[in-house]
Amino acid sequence: MTQRSRLRWNGDAALRSTRQGALRGLRLGSEHLLQVARGRVPIEEATLERSGVATVDEQSLTAAVSFDTPYAVTQHERLDFQHDNGREAKYLERPMVEEADVIGEIIAAQVRRSLRS
Repeated sequence: MTQRSRLRWNGDAALRSTRQGALRGLRLGSEHLLQVARGRVPIEEATLERSGVATVDEQSLTAAVSFDTPYAVTQHERLDFQHDNGREAKYLERPMVEEADVIGEIIAAQVRRSLRS
């Protein structure tokens, strides 16, 4: 007995879905990093914390998290500054390293999800 199967490959649709899932994952992953970093930003009046933003470049499939005050870099890099409990220098770098696996899983989950729909 011969059994036949037919496979219909919708490559373009699969690639579009995968890209959309990756973009959604990048947005969610960068927002996750921003949330964690905001919890560690040195805080006096919360201006630095409020300046944080997560962005995604859809063309290059890259994400960025940044803080935009004149003293953001100084606060990030100066390890000798004293901060309130739970607040620290390297407020963006450390969470980025510590949360890398979580962010990767967020992105992967969104790509998987996009392929199921």
